[in-house]
Amino acid sequence: MSAGPAVQHDAAPVRAPEQHRGPRAHRGAGRADRVREALRRALPALGLYAAARLSGMTVMAAWAWTIGKHPRTLLGHLWDGIWYTGIARNGYGLVLPSPTTRGVVFNDLAFFPLFPGLVRAVATVLPLTVVTAGLLVAWASAGAAAWGVYAVGERLHGRRVATLLVLLWGLLPHAIVQTMAYTESLMTALAAWALYAALTGRWLWAGGLALLAGLSRPNAIAVAAAVGCTAALALWRDGRTRGDWRVWAGAAVAPVGWAGYIVWAGYRSGGGPLGYFEVQRLWGSRFDFGKDAFRFIRHLIVARDYMAYYVTLAILVAALVALVYLTLDRPPAALLVYVLVLVVIAVGGSSYFASKPRFLLPAFPLLLPAAVAMARARPRTIAVTAGALAGLSFFYGTYLLAVARVPM
Repeated sequence: MSAGPAVQHDAAPVRAPEQHRGPRAHRGAGRADRVREALRRALPALGLYAAARLSGMTVMAAWAWTIGKHPRTLLGHLWDGIWYTGIARNGYGLVLPSPTTRGVVFNDLAFFPLFPGLVRAVATVLPLTVVTAGLLVAWASAGAAAWGVYAVGERLHGRRVATLLVLLWGLLPHAIVQTMAYTESLMTALAAWALYAALTGRWLWAGGLALLAGLSRPNAIAVAAAVGCTAALALWRDGRTRGDWRVWAGAAVAPVGWAGYIVWAGYRSGGGPLGYFEVQRLWGSRFDFGKDAFRFIRHLIVARDYMAYYVTLAILVAALVALVYLTLDRPPAALLVYVLVLVVIAVGGSSYFASKPRFLLPAFPLLLPAAVAMARARPRTIAVTAGALAGLSFFYGTYLLAVARVPM
């Protein structure tokens, strides 16, 4: 397994004009060189990713215009995007009873604060509307996520597999969500770089990024679990790490963001430290060990329903198969713990069946076995596979935003 050629810069000779700079300046310059070199290696993958997502948005926009819908509205102000926009504009405090479902109460405390906070900051600094700022944050997050996915793939399997991993992530059937004003891209960016930091022993970075990820989405507890388990394994396997305060600190701060918001939102809702879960229950969302998902799958078999639900079922089955293959490949513990938690939350959570693929969007390590297999294939096979995935992704993304009437 290749650690990437970036480490070669550590031994580069110091140029004459820099000889009077202090050790800290040398370290800063070396770090900047490594970042630039890492970005240079990732550029082909990022270019493919940008082309895939721009093509997908173009297809969706063309269809949206033909049926009288505005692409910006579909991407930036649809379903959860409406709630994030409201929080960015007015803060928390909106509680609405469901107009269609008895006993369901919509409370904006269900949404974590990092994404709307960033949107508000961008809209304050730049002359942009909140909706446009939300799209800007989402697109920047998607780019950072693609780079992080590449970094993890390159660390484990080299550049070819990493490039295909990024391409596969950008061509998922529901990849249109990556360019919507949703939180999945932001969480994936923070998660990917936190996992990379854990794989490379950068414990403070891993803990800090896990803390931020925990402020982005409820299922981001998977990032803290991955960092915590990786730190525990390092402490158990190598006695020398027990004296390194950075390992302990990284593991300690990793869950702070997620737990901090859960407690704050619970008290804000009037339900005490665990009141957040009552907020989720009133939304109709809870963890029931997959009972609701099983009932819904049974309904799909015996009754007609929207195509989105059948595609959701197919994606869940594919995710479980990919999890088996990933486990058999014996990946690093950080990746395995991360995807296990995400899959358990996605499958075991109740209600909003069509949203489950979106909940799995940050679980990019599930695509590693497919990326490895593609890397061994002939170029023609790779091109045909990528073309087929692109057609499916562009069609289904357009369907989700411009045709389907199911919550995403």
